[in-house]
Amino acid sequence: MEVKPGYKQTEVGVIPEDWEIAKLIEQAKVVDSLHQTPSFSDDGYSMVRVSDIKPGNLELNGTLKVCESVFNEFTKSYRPKRGDIVLSRVGSYGISSFVETDAPFCMGQNTVVIEPKVPARFLYYVLNSSNARQQIEDKSFGTGYKSLSLKNIKELKIPLPPTLAEQEAIAEALSDADALIEALAGVIAKKRQIKQGAMQALLCPKDGWLAIKLGSLGAFLKGSGVRKDDSLSGDLPCVRYGEMYTKHKDYIKAFYSWISPTVAATARRLKFGDVLFAGSGETKEEIGKCVAFVDDIEAYAGGDVVILRPDKADSMFLGYYLNTAPINRQKASKGQGDAVVHISSTALAGIDLTLPSLPEQTAIAAILSDMDAEIAALEAKLAKARQVKQGMMQELLTGRIRLVDGVETQDVASVRGSAAV
Repeated sequence: MEVKPGYKQTEVGVIPEDWEIAKLIEQAKVVDSLHQTPSFSDDGYSMVRVSDIKPGNLELNGTLKVCESVFNEFTKSYRPKRGDIVLSRVGSYGISSFVETDAPFCMGQNTVVIEPKVPARFLYYVLNSSNARQQIEDKSFGTGYKSLSLKNIKELKIPLPPTLAEQEAIAEALSDADALIEALAGVIAKKRQIKQGAMQALLCPKDGWLAIKLGSLGAFLKGSGVRKDDSLSGDLPCVRYGEMYTKHKDYIKAFYSWISPTVAATARRLKFGDVLFAGSGETKEEIGKCVAFVDDIEAYAGGDVVILRPDKADSMFLGYYLNTAPINRQKASKGQGDAVVHISSTALAGIDLTLPSLPEQTAIAAILSDMDAEIAALEAKLAKARQVKQGMMQELLTGRIRLVDGVETQDVASVRGSAAV
C-alpha cells in the first residue's frame, strides 16, 4: 500500500512520520491485582471486579464491599486513584474504565490498574481504539474462557504523538464527544421517566371510564404460516410472535421479517388498526405482549400471533394500555403451560378493561406517541454522536487528522460546540 508523504508504515498501521510507537509499559505503570478471592462484607470499601469494568468512567455503585483489613491487603502494592485506568484480564478481557472518582477502592483478581505517564484520557482512548482492541484480541489465549496475560498487556503498542499539547488536544476532543454522548443519554433517560409517569397518570382508570371485557371490542383472528426459514424470503413485511418480545413495543414502527408472495398466501394479512398479541412465550409474566398495527400497508402476521380487530376502540391507545402492569397480571393469570406458555383468544377475550371514551383514547394515544417520537429522535441523535466519535477516534488516534496549530476537522468542531451547549 502506498503511504502518502509525511506518513510511515508501522506495526500498528500508518501514522505520521513524527509519531513514535511505544510499549504500554514505557508510558504507564501497570499493576497486577492479588490472585486470591477475598471475603466480602455488607459494607466497607468497594472492590472492583472484572464484571464492574465497562467502557466509560468507572462506576462504583453496585460493587461488592470488603472490610478495612482486606482493603489494606489488596492495596498494599498500589492504591488506585483518580486518573488511573482499570482493565480486565479474564472473561470480558481487555475492557477498560477510566477512574474519575476520589472514592477509595481496591481491585479484585484478574484485573490490572494502569497509572499513565502520558495524559490519562489520551491513553484511555488509545486503549479503546480499534487498533488496541485488535492487539488485545491477537494476544488473548484460551478457548472458551479467554485471558490476557500481564506481559501482553505491558507490551501493547501505543502510537504516540510527539508533543504533550497534541496528546492533550486529542484527549480533549474525544472527551467533548463523550460529554455530548453522556448528555444525550441523560436526556433520553429523563424523557423515558417522564413518559413512564405520563403513562401511569393517563392510563389509570378514572371516574366515567367504562368497565368492559376485551372481547367486546371486536373480533379475534389467528396469524399463521410463517416459519423462521421463511422470514427473509421476500419483500412483504411480516410480524412474527418472537419479534413482539424483542423488537416491537406498544406499536409497530419497523419490520424485521420479509416474506415472499408464496409464503404470504398462507399467512394472515393484517388490517390497519389490528392489535397483535404474542400467543406463545417463555414466561407467564411476558405472555400476551401486544403491539398495535397502525400502518395502512400490506403486511402479514405469522403463527402464534393472536389478532384483535377492534371496531370500538383506538388501536394505538390499546397498544399502550394492554401492556400496563394491571393488564399484564391478568394475562399472566390466564397463561397455560410451563416450558412454553400459551394464551388463547378466548382467554384474552375475558380480560377486564376500564376504558375512557373513544375521543379521550385518541388524545391519550397522541400524547404518548408524540413522546415516543421525541425519544426516537434523541436516540437517533445519540447514535449519530457515537458514530461521529468512532470516526474521530479512528482519525485522531492514527494521525490522519492532526490537532496542531488550532486546526480541527468539521466533526471535531461540531462535537465541541454541541457538548458546550
